[in-house]
Amino acid sequence: MTLGKTLMVQGTTSDAGKSTLVTALCRWLTRQGVRTVPFKPQNMALNSAVTADGGEIGRAQAVQAQACGLEPHTDMNPVLLKPNSDTGAQVIIHGRAVTTMNAVAYHDYKAIAMQAVLASHRRLSEGWPVVMVEGAGSPAEINLRAGDIANMGFAEAVDCPVLLVADINRGGVFAHLVGTLELLSPSEQARVKGFIINRFRGDIALLQPGLDWLEQRTGKPVVGVLPYVMDLHLEAEDGLDQRQADKAEQVLNVIVPVLPRISNHTDFDPLRLHPQVNLQFVGPGQTIPGADLIILPGSKSVRSDLAYLRANGWDTAINRHLRYGGNVLGICGGLQMLGEQLHDPLGLEGAAGSSPGLGLLALSTVLEEEKQLRNVSGRLTLEDADVIGYEIHAGVTTGAALERPLVQLADGRCDGACSPDGQVLGTYLHGLFENPASSSALLRWAGLPNVQSVDYHALRERDIERLADLVETHLDGTLLRELCGLEQP
Repeated sequence: MTLGKTLMVQGTTSDAGKSTLVTALCRWLTRQGVRTVPFKPQNMALNSAVTADGGEIGRAQAVQAQACGLEPHTDMNPVLLKPNSDTGAQVIIHGRAVTTMNAVAYHDYKAIAMQAVLASHRRLSEGWPVVMVEGAGSPAEINLRAGDIANMGFAEAVDCPVLLVADINRGGVFAHLVGTLELLSPSEQARVKGFIINRFRGDIALLQPGLDWLEQRTGKPVVGVLPYVMDLHLEAEDGLDQRQADKAEQVLNVIVPVLPRISNHTDFDPLRLHPQVNLQFVGPGQTIPGADLIILPGSKSVRSDLAYLRANGWDTAINRHLRYGGNVLGICGGLQMLGEQLHDPLGLEGAAGSSPGLGLLALSTVLEEEKQLRNVSGRLTLEDADVIGYEIHAGVTTGAALERPLVQLADGRCDGACSPDGQVLGTYLHGLFENPASSSALLRWAGLPNVQSVDYHALRERDIERLADLVETHLDGTLLRELCGLEQP
């Protein structure tokens, strides 16, 4: 069987632009009629998506799948690590949580994980002419090189070429590129086929002497220089994006606590981009401002994040907010926090035990080993609005509050709860604000009377197209097609 060609993008640092570049290349190739599939061997992120085959992968790969016109699949990200402490993480293989282990134990486990990586890559290579691969962090992390499955270890195993991308906006871009190359083995250096410089501002003529020096110093081409784009939005793997676009005069003020183990904070990207919403993430030590709506986000360690909320005065602030007529929404872990009790008898997210919730909804949650993973649709009990979302949670929730659900699901189930006074809502559904109908209904409930309908999917599609345009304009398309094993048009 003929296997597809694999091309890998690695970065000199985290956040160098790997996810964005792979997304751009996926759409650039797809626009040319080249069937392309995204792949990331190993991802460490608390932002995840539910796949068509009922598993869990990093959200960046779900966006890259959209760039290829594909439904997300677990083979696109066979190993996902979801940190639940500073030293430990849940290990997800082919979309399913298999264990939780600390970093030292995982180092020994990587040989097993690599088999899952290679199996997924082979299946994709058998089905698509081009597999576009995203690395993780930097290939020059000396302490992580032994048994590497995320960068050069993978590239060597499948014998694929590599492009190295660096962010000039950080400064020291030539040191990043040359230094990274110098720390690689001779065989790894040989498979780096070119450099891409990301987020450049200004006149390219001023950069040209450095580009000429880089090519002479390394003997490798600069594939191109991508410009800094001010208003580009793609969902992040982990880091919170707190940029705000210009807003209308009358806005809804929304605040979200930055929990130590906040997960799926991409839930709030549609709100950040909405012209009538002023969204603020409030971190530790910051004053909790007044707002129309407080949203408690998802969490990978709900009991410890609930303790964090109390230690930082959020329980008092939420009660005061409700007394003054404000509204509160809890999503996933946030829903669990709004209840009366939270039990973790198996110690799935830390030490086994129970914690009192905030007591704002008459429900209790028990964390169970089997994780619930579903793409769902239905209707909100608010305005009977259409809703599409996804569930990723280990909790089973019971209680009288569920008799007043927030969502009637198409599969016959109910989800979430509404307080008797209507001020507090909770749901397990991520992605509530991506759908225009459900987003508008929730914003009206929160106090915004005349809501502009915003299609988040269309906004994301627009930015993916813009990325492909940047590849077309600023990168060496002839070389890129050659590295992908394609004939020139």
